[in-house]
Amino acid sequence: MTGPHQPQRPPGRDRPWLMRTYAGHSSAAESNALYRRNLAKGQTGLSVAFDLPTQTGYDADHVLARGEVGRVGVPVGHLGDMRALFEGIPLEQTNTSMTINATAMWLVALYQVVAQEQGAELAKLAGTSQNDIIKEYLSRGTYIFPPGPSLRLTTDLIAYTVAEIPRWNPINVCSYHLQEAGATPVQEIAYAMCTAMAVLDAVRDRGQLSPGKMGEVVARISFFVNAGVRFVEEMCKVRAFTQLWDKITRERYGITDPACRRFRYGVQVNSLGLTEAQPENNVQRIVLEMLAVTLSRDARARAVQLPAWNEALGLPRPWDQQWSLRIQQVLAFESDLLEYGDLFDGSPVVAAKTAELVAGAEAEISKVLEMGGVIPAVESGYLKSQLVASHAARRARIESGADKIVGVNCFETTEPSPLTADLDTAVQRVDPAHELAVRDSLERWRSQRDQARVAQALDRLRADAERADTNLMAATLACARAGVTTGEWSAALREVFGEYRAPTGVSGAPLAAAVPDEELAAVRSAVAGTAADLGVARLRLLVGKPGLDGHSNGAEQIAVRARDAGFEVIYQGIRLTPEEIVAAAVAEDVHCVGLSILSGGHAELVPEVLRGLREAGAADLPVVVGGIIPAADAEALRAQGVCAVFTPKDFGITAIIGRIVDEIRLAHLARPASQLTSAPRKG
Repeated sequence: MTGPHQPQRPPGRDRPWLMRTYAGHSSAAESNALYRRNLAKGQTGLSVAFDLPTQTGYDADHVLARGEVGRVGVPVGHLGDMRALFEGIPLEQTNTSMTINATAMWLVALYQVVAQEQGAELAKLAGTSQNDIIKEYLSRGTYIFPPGPSLRLTTDLIAYTVAEIPRWNPINVCSYHLQEAGATPVQEIAYAMCTAMAVLDAVRDRGQLSPGKMGEVVARISFFVNAGVRFVEEMCKVRAFTQLWDKITRERYGITDPACRRFRYGVQVNSLGLTEAQPENNVQRIVLEMLAVTLSRDARARAVQLPAWNEALGLPRPWDQQWSLRIQQVLAFESDLLEYGDLFDGSPVVAAKTAELVAGAEAEISKVLEMGGVIPAVESGYLKSQLVASHAARRARIESGADKIVGVNCFETTEPSPLTADLDTAVQRVDPAHELAVRDSLERWRSQRDQARVAQALDRLRADAERADTNLMAATLACARAGVTTGEWSAALREVFGEYRAPTGVSGAPLAAAVPDEELAAVRSAVAGTAADLGVARLRLLVGKPGLDGHSNGAEQIAVRARDAGFEVIYQGIRLTPEEIVAAAVAEDVHCVGLSILSGGHAELVPEVLRGLREAGAADLPVVVGGIIPAADAEALRAQGVCAVFTPKDFGITAIIGRIVDEIRLAHLARPASQLTSAPRKG
């Protein structure tokens, strides 16, 4: 499906890539209106962002869904929501990408039922379900079940779609999120390839498809790649991906058809590098990153979605997303890029860098395979610790100035920006009333369905899950048609498969090495002096992730640096209720609580933690908060008792740890660490 003014492609000019905008918020109806507007602006594919309760298998009225409903995506709790999401959008003509993993089978089932209700032929449905659960244990954190059952859901969906929806890409192996979690280019290539091999091995060994179908399976495997601002290296990375994928599918799986072995990928350019300071610089960063995946014809992305300039500030507005779409359209339709063959064929520089990345990735792949493959490497904590260490090294290079970030650690003098003159209107606001409306709608849905049919469908799902040789898609489709909710589908499988908590990687990360020694030494001295003044062996810091936000990179880096500075760190990972955080703070007798929330749920979740601490008799315990928090929200949190609010502009982690020491001293000793004669600190 295209917009009404989609230009015709001149003869001799390549077809442009699919242009998407990652979008969805508040409610199915609100998101549907946004999708229609985006398509009218010339967007050529949809990219659905689901909210965290939908991604982690909870209904909107679950305790963990508080403050998270409709924040970072659209809430889809049942078939009625999926109908509303795509009302008036003919799915047979639309290429839809869905960023969904643990509940991917469920969302694809809902999508199929709605498409069939529209009269669509399954053979004509085109799109992609992310369905890469392995990287969720390493980065985004929206996993539910242990790796084994999760991989079963992945392979069941692949087997079903290859047979029934042949134009659907059932998995998008995501190196994107690995880079966001700190992966180097070599790690990004290697771990993505290890994931793809684990999936293909599981599909082959599960036996649901004949050996002759493996070519079709390989042909439907797509990748979702990141592209950072080092765009020459990033372009070579994609060429390395292409070479390795061709080699692996030919040698490991015996795929002889070159078309099946083609490396097919989409991309969202880097969000990790977007800055809150001088955010207008993010526009040129986005453009340079897009060039990495479009300049080289032989390694060009098949689909591109760009972040917005203000994503480090909050949720982008429709106008911000339009700006990113127009960037793509100008390159595709105004420039002459699509009139030429590959610009880099024969370049010795590109060939050498590509070969270097291939060699490094092959070495790391061998290391993971020696461990038994990617699943044992996840369960042992090896992959997570490697990513945490790489991210820590990157942050240290930024703090030391070795890596230059314009507007952050260099060229900081700036004129006032008209784009951020009014920070309250510079980002999209999600009305909290939407969460109440979604809950009310969910209650009505439950009351109007055939309860006996729902119970029967869930019984079948549980029974099929108990049988390891049964594909779960048929039972899932029956649940969708019966009116089962997202939370009920997930709960039934939780009963059979159990739940899982992935390793945090914090304990395995090495001590800081590249941070400025003088600053870290001063903070270490302040930590030790404060502990002595309080009469304790070590200061204790609780790092908590309330709600469903699984983006744990920031929390992990704080935990690692606090440990390096001499704190005893209590970090239990993601997905905790405010009550669990309060209980841990009291039980561990900590000196400070640090909360990390990047999903926008801070306005509801932080006050609940503060209230819980007061009720537990720990009202004097200092609480600091970090995340993507607009200025007005930060002021409101401080007014409610939060000692300090840190946002992406606070890139100096050692300075943040120093501020935490100050807050502990102010709470317990009434003087900051800067007044300690034994611990002089800058500023």
